[in-house]
Amino acid sequence: MRELRAIALDVDGVLTDGGFWWGPNGEEWKRFCFGDIMGVSLALKAGLNVTLISGEDSPLVDRYAAKFQLTDITKGCKDKAQAVRAYAERNGYELRHICFMGDDVNDLPAMAIAGLAAAPANAHPQALAKAQFVATRSGGNGAVRELVDAILAARIA
Repeated sequence: MRELRAIALDVDGVLTDGGFWWGPNGEEWKRFCFGDIMGVSLALKAGLNVTLISGEDSPLVDRYAAKFQLTDITKGCKDKAQAVRAYAERNGYELRHICFMGDDVNDLPAMAIAGLAAAPANAHPQALAKAQFVATRSGGNGAVRELVDAILAARIA
């Protein structure tokens, strides 16, 4: 964990609990956890680069990214491994320097190439089996904060 320079996060099921609400006018709402928001903030303050890689093309991903001034995000992504590779290339990282946290089978290829594969506690069993770090908390309920805390603690140790 000491060599990590960046954290790539899936959104739905990692930063959210995987659920969403549709408003009466068709708008989509998602719930984000302030613990995870603090985790992203702490990661950035510690010099880690953070990116979002989402299968959805949601304006809520843009809003989350804007809150943290994350300018290198990927939305509407069907090949998350390719998105991680492209992110690494754009930023001059080796894949071993990137942690990817995902929660479902569509995240497995990205988890397979990342230097550290992580998953929330309630991830799909295949994602849990692939993960080298499994949070005790579920997606959207502090799993990202737990991951960041572990990465930062490893840097100090």
